[in-house]
Amino acid sequence: MSVDLLELLLDSCREHPDAPALSQGRRTLAYRDLDSRIASVAVSLEAAGFRAGDRVLFSVRPGLDGICLALGIISAGGTVVFADPGAGESMFRARAALAAPRWVAAESLLYFASSRPLKSLARRRGLELPPYSIVVPHARHIVAGPWLPGVPRGALRLRRLLSGRRAAGGLTSAGRARSEALIIFTSGTTAAPKAVVHSRSSLGTGLAGFAAHVRFAPGDRLLTDQLMIGIPALIAGAHWRLPAVGTDAGAKPAHYLDVLPGTDALFMVPAALDSLLALLDEHPEKTPQLATLLIGGAPVLRPLLERVKRRWPTVRVCAIYGMTEILPVAIADGDDKLAFEGAGDYVGTVLPAIQARIETNAAGDGELVLAGEGLALGYLADLPGHPLVCLNTGDLAELDGDSLVLHGRSKDMFIRGSTNVYPGLYEPVIAGITGVADVAMVGVPNEIGDDCVVLVIVPTARGAGADVARGFGAQHPVIETVSAALPGLVDAAVLPDLLLVADALPRAGRGSKLDRRALSAAVSQYLKSGH
Repeated sequence: MSVDLLELLLDSCREHPDAPALSQGRRTLAYRDLDSRIASVAVSLEAAGFRAGDRVLFSVRPGLDGICLALGIISAGGTVVFADPGAGESMFRARAALAAPRWVAAESLLYFASSRPLKSLARRRGLELPPYSIVVPHARHIVAGPWLPGVPRGALRLRRLLSGRRAAGGLTSAGRARSEALIIFTSGTTAAPKAVVHSRSSLGTGLAGFAAHVRFAPGDRLLTDQLMIGIPALIAGAHWRLPAVGTDAGAKPAHYLDVLPGTDALFMVPAALDSLLALLDEHPEKTPQLATLLIGGAPVLRPLLERVKRRWPTVRVCAIYGMTEILPVAIADGDDKLAFEGAGDYVGTVLPAIQARIETNAAGDGELVLAGEGLALGYLADLPGHPLVCLNTGDLAELDGDSLVLHGRSKDMFIRGSTNVYPGLYEPVIAGITGVADVAMVGVPNEIGDDCVVLVIVPTARGAGADVARGFGAQHPVIETVSAALPGLVDAAVLPDLLLVADALPRAGRGSKLDRRALSAAVSQYLKSGH
């Protein structure tokens, strides 16, 4: 049974009006304040000409005002299109063109830093910012933060949207639960950006099931900067606390230290948790008495779990398995993961709203296929003609009742941080760079379950100083050429950690298909040898 995300959230606001809902720094909003601000944004936008179905290119960092703005846009019947300015100007423009928004919401600092006088300075510091004031022609603008040079004339001030009058009558977009509400760009190139489209219904179904399984309770203090973890806490009446984000798109692990005391539940991706545990080794007095630790966004492996248990012996660990297209699929208890001795990665119990089955794929392997009310509407480039009915995950798996075990991936996908990296999306583009004869992108796992992204290039250049010996090398003119070109071609989240050259790529079979597994193993061995 599907549920409306906005109805769930507003019901919680009315059930716990005086309880704290959101905190960041010294600011706290009670649930009645959250309710009022969501309604104020929706009504103020409608008065300014916002129409149901309008899309908003959204570049506002996690914070109290930004969360209220995003929820207000959805309440007005609009769609929030998350846009990362760190993706580079070419990628940003490609994504904006695909989404075709009527509105842009961004921080005043982004308008200022992307204006002509400062753009060259930003570029020298490695940040290719799109010109926010003109990147979407004829767009209306919503600006967060103080008024700075570069902000377009006529832009709406977020501060005024938040303090406008609230109209009676409940939801301003009743009946739009199954229409698009959120667009998340996951990967892709400038030629073919890839974006997942969710409705209020798909989000509500997935996040409500997640909140129930995790057992968020009214008054629980959750610390995270992740919207898809914080919203379930709000649905349950918990207190969502946000770390300071500084000038970054998200909070660094160090920013969690001062707000950790008094935390009941904490969410982090494995790579960030690894850094936080190291910081707590240096500052043990900052260690909170956690009741629940949520870990997701990448595989959660034994070495990290063992470190967690040494730090918090009694904590309940919830290891989350999911994907952008369908929010939490399964959740494993940390003790159960540590006790699992079978082959594969035990990822826990499939949530009740998820329909999971195993199908034999073309290679004869058992592939996990998912469906259910929490499944996204589809991919932006394919809609409305080709909605998602089910999702072939590419994960090889087995089901025992509702217990799910993964056995690797049939697709050539690997995970870096919280990003799914599909090398087949990027390799053809990189192969078009001058001096590249052949290229492959591989992931080399580390001990915390993250993947180091390595790009292996076979160069076309020959001659003095350009020849490639057998094996791998880290010095070649083509490395500099490719390194300089990549930020404008591929998503910033998949920029490689290391570029290597090789005389050839391993291939196998009648079709001489790239043997990615052999290449990954060879690169791993090369790195272990001390190079």
